[in-house]
Amino acid sequence: MERLTSKQRFMAALRGEPVDRPPAASITSVANYELMDVVGVHFPAGNIEAEPMATLAAAAHDVMGFDSVMPIFSIAQEATALGCYVEWSDPTTMPNPATFPWRDPAAEMKLPDGFPDSFLEDRYVRCAIDAIRLLKKHFGDAVMILGKVMGPWTLSYHLCNVQEFLYNTLMNPERVRASLHALKVVPLVFAKAQLDAGADAIVWADHATGDLIRATMYRDFLLPLHKQLVPQVRAPVILHCCGPTGDRIKYFSQVGFAAFHFESKVPAEKAVSEAAGRLKLAGNVNNPVTLMTRGPAEVRAEAQRAIDAGVDIIAPECAIPLQTPIANLKEIVRTCEDNRK
Repeated sequence: MERLTSKQRFMAALRGEPVDRPPAASITSVANYELMDVVGVHFPAGNIEAEPMATLAAAAHDVMGFDSVMPIFSIAQEATALGCYVEWSDPTTMPNPATFPWRDPAAEMKLPDGFPDSFLEDRYVRCAIDAIRLLKKHFGDAVMILGKVMGPWTLSYHLCNVQEFLYNTLMNPERVRASLHALKVVPLVFAKAQLDAGADAIVWADHATGDLIRATMYRDFLLPLHKQLVPQVRAPVILHCCGPTGDRIKYFSQVGFAAFHFESKVPAEKAVSEAAGRLKLAGNVNNPVTLMTRGPAEVRAEAQRAIDAGVDIIAPECAIPLQTPIANLKEIVRTCEDNRK
């Protein structure tokens, strides 16, 4: 088969069209200490300054050979613009929200004054948009450029606190629905800005994971909202949800997501069976054991198992640990190359 460009390969896989080999993808984050040393960009600059962020993201392709790049390494890019405090200065960790403006049951759940303009001008939101623009200038249409947004469920974790929000799914479901309703516009605004800057698709992170809630909770609270929101994004949308999710893939496949990025807690064979051709799949090479602590041979075996099972796009299961060796990440790419047709 004729050799495809990285973007052509990735887009063909999303559409279910023939590919010359399985795409190898950076979908959440493949940033690690070793890669930072190679390109001379470290945290916090890689999280808060557009040019370093773009340089580190580009290295997923330029250094390691992945078919896609994704510059938003943390889950906190929107949080500061919505009123959370985030500590960005630690070079050794991914930043997370540390305050929760809606945690108090009496707190009014509304977006900050001036939204969406104030949101889009926030330093950290602007950084991500500008980094995508730089990546588009660097790669053009040769490499798949992914943007990323937090969906209303994950944003509710950030604004309300995870424990408080999950408690309310049982004790105060109307407050949960009010939070989701208030936040539903945020990923649409951020996705549009990223697409306007040059992103080719959007990763939509909504962590309604089996580690925290039952599948029926996703069905009752979030599925109707996803059906309403995702079709409004004018590009392919890739759902990312961590943890054991095999029991809710049947619901994910009803939304209109182009693909589901899934974790190793769901065996590749089960994910393919549950998707039943209605949803493309990306993943699911294990992070904390295989990629971080094992060697290339073990990575190859796991990536090959995903390919053999019928996973469409091969990738780490989630944002990798920062200690992950480059050699292990490159082995995902080599395995996909060795499956060239």
